[in-house]
Amino acid sequence: MKKNMGSIDRTIRTVIAIVVAILYFTGAISGTVAIVLGVLAAVFLLTSLIGTCPLYLPVGLSTKKETK
Repeated sequence: MKKNMGSIDRTIRTVIAIVVAILYFTGAISGTVAIVLGVLAAVFLLTSLIGTCPLYLPVGLSTKKETK
């Protein structure tokens, strides 16, 4: 897959994943909310690590700066 995420997008997703993890491990979130946010955080972390967001592909969106 072609990378379509820029560095700012990847950083924001990683920060969100870390915040959700902190909230979970400190007990601030629990139950269904923790599960939903945990899955979302895992997806954010995975997509930021590989640099590709599958949801961007159908609409042709890219936050990555093109180098010449």
